[in-house]
Amino acid sequence: MSETATILLVEDERQIREAVATALECEGFTVCQASTAGQAAVEAGARRPDLVILDLGLPDRDGVDFIRDYRAWSQIPILVLSARTQESSKVEALDAGADDYLTKPFGVAEMLARVRVLLRRPQVREQISEPKICFGDVEINCVNRTVERRGEPLHLSQIEYRLLVFLAANPGRVLTHRHLLTQIWGGQAADNHQYLRVYVGHLRQKIEEHTARPRHILTEIGVGYRFEP
Repeated sequence: MSETATILLVEDERQIREAVATALECEGFTVCQASTAGQAAVEAGARRPDLVILDLGLPDRDGVDFIRDYRAWSQIPILVLSARTQESSKVEALDAGADDYLTKPFGVAEMLARVRVLLRRPQVREQISEPKICFGDVEINCVNRTVERRGEPLHLSQIEYRLLVFLAANPGRVLTHRHLLTQIWGGQAADNHQYLRVYVGHLRQKIEEHTARPRHILTEIGVGYRFEP
């Protein structure tokens, strides 16, 4: 564990945020704070933390959506602190890419122990990626959640954005229908292939020069899709 590790703490309840931040700082960590998902994305891009501690009930976006977006460009460990105690909530967050889940109320000693465990994982720093993805004439800014083509903004729905980022973050890999549906819509949509066909069609219209002969989002017949930069 690094004694100077930087931790991004994302929590909208000020009292909890300040208490957790104080406990972390007393352990020698550097703490940067955010109260919304949007602010967290900016801090994550600017500060490049070693660990993210995340509440799920954020005012501007659900924390699970933040996890899915963050995982498109970073493998930094995420510890969820949430009042959601249902098993389904834990499974959804972990499937989206969280590394650990602690329910509120929690003990400070246990939280700190889980932080130390996550920071002991090897090669965390080497897994940091750039929050910008560029291919062809398209540029994705994962911090601002914006997409431009030839310098002009592309207007994507939330699902279109998330699908494009996930595809672009996995170049050359064949991604199965089920895997894409689970990652973008959640496990409840794993068999709804029609969702995927519709949104891939939308994306091709927006990013491809020739939608009938796509260059970037390629169909793997009967399996899924493969992204080529």
